[in-house]
Amino acid sequence: MTNALPALTETPDPKFVMVGDGHRIATYSWGDDTAPTVVVVHGFASSTRDNWVSTGWVRDLQQAGYRVLGLDQRGHGASDKPHDPADYDLRTLAGDVEAVLDTYLVGTAFYVGYSLGARVGWEVAQDLPGRIERVVLGGVPDGIPLGRLDLDQATAYVQDGTPVEDRVTQNYIALTERVPGNDLRALLAIAGGMRRSGTVDPDPAQAPAQPILFATGSQDAIIEGSKALAAACPQGHFVEIPDRHHFNAPGSRVFRAAALEFLAQAD
Repeated sequence: MTNALPALTETPDPKFVMVGDGHRIATYSWGDDTAPTVVVVHGFASSTRDNWVSTGWVRDLQQAGYRVLGLDQRGHGASDKPHDPADYDLRTLAGDVEAVLDTYLVGTAFYVGYSLGARVGWEVAQDLPGRIERVVLGGVPDGIPLGRLDLDQATAYVQDGTPVEDRVTQNYIALTERVPGNDLRALLAIAGGMRRSGTVDPDPAQAPAQPILFATGSQDAIIEGSKALAAACPQGHFVEIPDRHHFNAPGSRVFRAAALEFLAQAD
């Protein structure tokens, strides 16, 4: 007998959704479209393939009976990658998710997001309380997304190769260069757009009312902030992902198992 997991799911060719400002968002669908839908939204400098397919999430969600709908956030994966910071803020990213749901005629869905995708998920859950029924937010920042990134150092690195000294920024740069097809200028535009648009921290006083599972790595510097957000939600729950930091938590089996158990609790 073997305990090996089944093979990972293949990533289909993307189908593109045109959003309100004319940009194309790459989308992917797995499973029976009559099954309950889980929309999965990746983190900064990642993609649907990197965050959800290669880590086993899509496979496990399908085996649990869900239809999975993934999207590459603008600036990532196969989606358009504008270089203007004005094309990026949380409201725009949340609107892209809604546009994808509308295009696929999804009435209700569960939402699973990580890092930037989790921060977007907080907005989506607020905006669509009757449509997004349960939410999993992994590694959600309690402040402005990418707030720990030293934008000046990262910009100097991209423009003229100046070495990055800030440790957190080094980690972000390494992450961007690990994923094939990443466009560093687009990713820096995301960070700049978040800050210049006046994006505010998640407001605990306006916490989404849906059941929400927060999950953050035990070695992640934002863990206390994630716990505080969970405590502020009327139906918030928190699980600590053991021995994981911000950049490797999506691959945790503990995280996947906790999310699947949480989603299965739906009425």
